[in-house]
Amino acid sequence: MLYLNHRIDHRAPLDGADANMLSCEAAREVERFLRCRNGHKETPLISLPGLANEIGVGSIQVKDEGHRLGLGSFKALGGSYAVIRLVLEAATRRLGRAVDVSELHAPEVKAVAREMTVSCATDGNHGRSVAQGAQLVGANCAIFVHSGVSQQRIAAIVRYGAQMIRVNGNYDDSVAQASRVAAENGWTTVSDTSWPGYERIPGLVMQGYTALLSEALRQLPEPPTHVFVQAGVGGIAAAIAGRFSVLLGDNRPFFTVVDPSRAACLFESARAGYPVKVAHRQTTVMAMLECYEPSLIAWRILSRAADAFMIVDDEDAVSVMKRLANPRDGDPAVVAGESGGAGMAGLLKVAANSTLRGQIGLGPEARVFLINTEGATDPDLYEELVGQSPAQVAGSNLGRLHAHDPGPLR
Repeated sequence: MLYLNHRIDHRAPLDGADANMLSCEAAREVERFLRCRNGHKETPLISLPGLANEIGVGSIQVKDEGHRLGLGSFKALGGSYAVIRLVLEAATRRLGRAVDVSELHAPEVKAVAREMTVSCATDGNHGRSVAQGAQLVGANCAIFVHSGVSQQRIAAIVRYGAQMIRVNGNYDDSVAQASRVAAENGWTTVSDTSWPGYERIPGLVMQGYTALLSEALRQLPEPPTHVFVQAGVGGIAAAIAGRFSVLLGDNRPFFTVVDPSRAACLFESARAGYPVKVAHRQTTVMAMLECYEPSLIAWRILSRAADAFMIVDDEDAVSVMKRLANPRDGDPAVVAGESGGAGMAGLLKVAANSTLRGQIGLGPEARVFLINTEGATDPDLYEELVGQSPAQVAGSNLGRLHAHDPGPLR
């Protein structure tokens, strides 16, 4: 259930290219791009002192990406950022001069974008981000979805004008077909996973994710001692672990990667000591994490920067959704999708086991950092699992505020 990283390169410095991709300069540039986006604002950092007291840790802070750029997940930071970067690079080549993000809507840049088609495979959130970025810059977009992607998530992508291409099979099957069709048509693949010979664009996607940690480190009262981050192909976990490695070196927090038990490609890779493709058996409710082969970049980073790998079951994820929607001891309610609370599910499993707590040093003074990677990106499924609509859960916070309002001073 939990495997400590025993690789010989554990805690070694990142590969030079990976360190550059996650450098302070690169992270600042990501935030500069974000400031040029309409609707951009920092997502909230939510403190859960009641839960922290219950499980015996010093603090729990949750970065809530359910509010990110109208897309409801951290993926909004990656795909659209990569699309913007790629369009600006194409415009730079065409115009023979450096083209800055401030010129994104200039007619000559739009003309370049109209000749481009970007594409990707998705479980839902990444494709929505790529489609949003394409619409923003005026590029064409084709999104490949496998049979397990819900109709609500498909509809959310269609709103951005993307062409939808359905693929039989699972996420990995859709990645393979998306890559093949894009090559045949001269499209640009904007994938959030990498494979041999294809690393730069997934690196840009991961680079975009660094913005959430830049914000969190400004919002946190103290640096965390422990971090639990969920993983599909590993992009978000590697981006956060890698940034901590670059920023803090040996003083970085203890980092645990959390996989769904039914799609545990990083957990099994850690146990094997090399990237492993796991068999596709039963689907997991954590649909955004249902990936069966790790991204090569993500594995390269996590093999050095992650300290432990673990798995959680579907019932653990659903239990966290319900717990966050119905908090106790005055904690605020949080709308977390099926994959959004997987990192917290990992924390709670470790906190309930004294042996595991000892293995990762999770003591009473621990400061835990988590990421709610998605809100209710499938509202109907959320209501089915939680028993309340996302609006009801979000509205319950207002009720709590009113219940504790002492009224005007007299």
